[in-house]
Amino acid sequence: MARRTAASSYDEGDVRVRPGRGSRPRSKLRPAHADATPALVITVDRGRYTCVLDGRTVTAMTARELGRKAVVVGDQVGLVGDVSGAPGSLARIVRVEERATVLRRTADDDDPVERVIVANADQLMIVTAVADPEPRPRLIDRALVAAFDAGIEPLLCLTKADLADPGPLLATYAPLQVPAVVTRLAPGAPEADTDVGDVAEHLRDRVTVLVGHSGVGKSTLVNELVPGADRATGQVNVVTGRGRHTSTSAVALPLPDGGWVIDTPGIRSFGLAHVDPDRLILAFPDLAAETPACPRGCTHVDGAPECGLDAALAAGRVDPDRLASYRRLLASRDRQAGD
Repeated sequence: MARRTAASSYDEGDVRVRPGRGSRPRSKLRPAHADATPALVITVDRGRYTCVLDGRTVTAMTARELGRKAVVVGDQVGLVGDVSGAPGSLARIVRVEERATVLRRTADDDDPVERVIVANADQLMIVTAVADPEPRPRLIDRALVAAFDAGIEPLLCLTKADLADPGPLLATYAPLQVPAVVTRLAPGAPEADTDVGDVAEHLRDRVTVLVGHSGVGKSTLVNELVPGADRATGQVNVVTGRGRHTSTSAVALPLPDGGWVIDTPGIRSFGLAHVDPDRLILAFPDLAAETPACPRGCTHVDGAPECGLDAALAAGRVDPDRLASYRRLLASRDRQAGD
């Protein structure tokens, strides 16, 4: 066996203690931590986890047995150690409770590594600007696929409607029956309408994660929804037409009227390598009802031989616009991530 020489490769398990008077062999049984204190993870920063419990904030690290990247924002966890929240105190996360939902993405469609964005969200608000920067429907489509796959209800939020007409974009997604809200949040514009009451109603008593490109106004929305949040906001690059990254990490914030909103860093791609296209149809029960007539292995894409959806369309049993929208989402799964 090769001998280890690096000091960093040793841990407490390498120390051999010879039993003697007043000592006993080291036990291999790990504690059950039945008395661990439940808490919610609201931020993750360089190996430190900010958690909330009973109205106080506690900083924690993870137990070694949990491994790296085992805990994300939104996780319900069990803490042991100093949970007072006093300055300089540090608790330890020893347990991650079973997750109700997991929102994932991959770097691109060929990347087998899944990246968990948040846990336990029940609503995904896809934020896109009507202009400045221009909307990117393919990313919206991909975020919808991820939401449907995760069992999270989607909500479309169109910002900066004072700069352009939101009607065409709303019409694009109307067949999918995705709820939509429209705001006029053009940062710095004197005529900007900062009333986000309609958005707040959709977020009340929900755990909502915000996803969108940099510069679309996510952090501006959060600052309006959560007084004192003080999330950094930025402008759109006039050369590239894309926003600059201002939020660098996900953070969960409590809403004044109940619920949580989770702001995430702006994204430029949304890989879907983790999504099984066969599961996507389950989010469309009216279309799924027609698939038993499909041949084995049918992909349901446009032009698929003997697809039952085409027969249902010809018979007038399915909405043509809704079928076209579903097939557009399928196609977005098979294109490269990004624009």
